[in-house]
Amino acid sequence: MSQDDKSKLLKGHRERLRKRLEREPLSLADYEVMELLLGLAIPRRDTKLLAMELIRRFKNIRGALDARPDELVQIAGFGPGLLALWRLTREIMARYSSGPLEDREVLSTPEAVAVMARQRLGNLPEEESWLALVNAQNRLIYWERLRRGGVSSVVIQPRDVLEAALLRKASGIILIHNHPGGSPYPSKSDIALTEEIRNLAPRLGLRFLDHIIVTTGDCYSIQSNKLLRDREEE
Repeated sequence: MSQDDKSKLLKGHRERLRKRLEREPLSLADYEVMELLLGLAIPRRDTKLLAMELIRRFKNIRGALDARPDELVQIAGFGPGLLALWRLTREIMARYSSGPLEDREVLSTPEAVAVMARQRLGNLPEEESWLALVNAQNRLIYWERLRRGGVSSVVIQPRDVLEAALLRKASGIILIHNHPGGSPYPSKSDIALTEEIRNLAPRLGLRFLDHIIVTTGDCYSIQSNKLLRDREEE
């Protein structure tokens, strides 16, 4: 079969997938959705086998998108172009998830913060600390990174958190950090930091609302002392 014939077959196959996507998205299997996504980065190559391998190895689309770069590049055919597509896709997901909060919705529950935090931090290979700062009505005014750390820790001091809140003229503080590939439960240092900020914040006219820890699949609220499991996985 000539290269032109192969190109025509590939084009026809993808067009049929797109039409099914338009008519009835749920009719597509996970690997077929993945096949279309891969085709955005490598349009001239048949991506079916690579899509099937991604789903086989990582169980589903979510698992594939959450996979670490070092895991992805072990798969034959997954190169720099696809890594760039993965980063872009995850960034879009993270910003989509944070949209309601950026519209200054009220942060009334730990779950509201956890949804946003998991998209941004859940699959990072290194620890990061972020702050969700709110006004007196608990509406978000800032959502920002406080500090980056290493694979197993990120060092912050209570003054880092409190100074950021005062600088932004916030009323309330929610501290968030991730545990890469680990348990969502807080360490002794996490609890000690939480207690120290909780004690210091009122002296500065600030409310310390929560400290939330996220992983790929779970979140833990220290303030409410409960695991915030991903509802998609329940």
